[in-house]
Amino acid sequence: MNNVADQNLDRAMEYLVEQLASIEHERWAHWQAYLHKQGQRQNDGSIVLPAELVSRWERQIATSYAELTPDEQSSDREQVMKYLPLIMKMLQLGS
Repeated sequence: MNNVADQNLDRAMEYLVEQLASIEHERWAHWQAYLHKQGQRQNDGSIVLPAELVSRWERQIATSYAELTPDEQSSDREQVMKYLPLIMKMLQLGS
């Protein structure tokens, strides 16, 4: 590859990383807002989560994607869909 092509690829990768990081932050912030709403805020600012939610989330953490329930898999696919438009745009630019 020539120097110009390398620089263009570097810029495209930097752009992609920044855009994906932005999407990831939005995803994380949405999850944190949901998580905080599930708990009970304490006087010291901490949040106590219901044991049944903690138990469910710990089970999900220990479970591979293939072994999740169909609803849980659907939820993960819903999150992936947030990334696809950017990925498709980058693939089209590369072709």
